[in-house]
Amino acid sequence: MLNESEGGGVALGALEGARSAAGEVKRWSSGRKKQVVLRLLWGELVDALLRELAVPIYRLEEWRDRALAGIDAGLKEGENDPVEKQRDDANWRIGELVMQVEILRKERQAKRPWVGRRSLR
Repeated sequence: MLNESEGGGVALGALEGARSAAGEVKRWSSGRKKQVVLRLLWGELVDALLRELAVPIYRLEEWRDRALAGIDAGLKEGENDPVEKQRDDANWRIGELVMQVEILRKERQAKRPWVGRRSLR
């Protein structure tokens, strides 16, 4: 549960995760890690982040590498999806069939233009 300050807002410590007596974060939530990685990707200096967060550089690099791998996997996901391939094949086949129907309809109209029409008498 989040700690609320007197003003009705959320206390800063509640957003940063569980802290030990020394003040360091024991457990980093995925949301907080995401914010740190985004700051890295946006070009914030690593030295500044290291001082602010008191996290070893290898950990920051690990979070960044995992985030980039997740982005890659997410972008590739649709490319190899068998259901999406079946849907695309079905749409392509439907398009072919619609064209064939139109061609046959025009051929029939050209051979017998009065078939299916009522006479004016």
